[in-house]
Amino acid sequence: MTTLSPADVQTVDWIAQRLLHCRSVLFITGAGMSADSGLPTYRGVGGLYNSGETEEGFAIEELLSGAMFRQRPEWTWKYLRQIEQACRGATHNRGHAVIAAMESHFPRVWTLTQNVDGFHRAAGSRNVISIHGELHEIRCTKCSHRFTVTDYAALPELPRCEHCTALLRPDVVLFGEGLPDDGVRLLKQQLREGFDIVFSIGTTSVFPYIAFPVELSLQREKPSVEINPGTTRVSELVTYRLAVGASVALEAIWARYNERRG
Repeated sequence: MTTLSPADVQTVDWIAQRLLHCRSVLFITGAGMSADSGLPTYRGVGGLYNSGETEEGFAIEELLSGAMFRQRPEWTWKYLRQIEQACRGATHNRGHAVIAAMESHFPRVWTLTQNVDGFHRAAGSRNVISIHGELHEIRCTKCSHRFTVTDYAALPELPRCEHCTALLRPDVVLFGEGLPDDGVRLLKQQLREGFDIVFSIGTTSVFPYIAFPVELSLQREKPSVEINPGTTRVSELVTYRLAVGASVALEAIWARYNERRG
């Protein structure tokens, strides 16, 4: 396990002190949140494809786009299967568990996640906005049929609905598609209520809707925390920054908070 530097320990102490006076917390999580579960922190949807083009000659963002799904759904499904296979057998880690524990402790805690792995809910979090959907939730492209699947190996190569024979797809946001209306409405509602502290964890924050809650906390003079080994779009905006992995940082913060509150 990574050992925190003396400077990191001091930062953890400051964050824990702040948490003592908080009643509402927002966690924003990206691929780095699931890195300790063994998932790759890949580019775009997930990151297995840093080498560039795929064997079809397209960038992975093109193959995992809504436009490609309409034209060549078998290609999109091929790479969705590869992502699902990378997730298969993995489960939530200590960082997810800490966030779930905080949700049970503070009066109001929400998690806005870009991840499609479903690990936050598996760890016990209930207030989750999966803004990019969840990989194991399958829906029909025509009728209202939907179901949960644990392993894509159970699906045909090009799955079709048993009710209307239309194509099935994971309930995730492909490139070029809009965000889910329900998720956007819920996020806006929670941001209107405001949060006493905002955590940005394991995300580069390249999407405006992921960076915005941190920017909003700055405008409202509320503290924010970034947990990320690399620098990001919000690194210069946050109150506190820990350049370490998600699980190590969250475990340290939670332990120090509990020590301080006695």
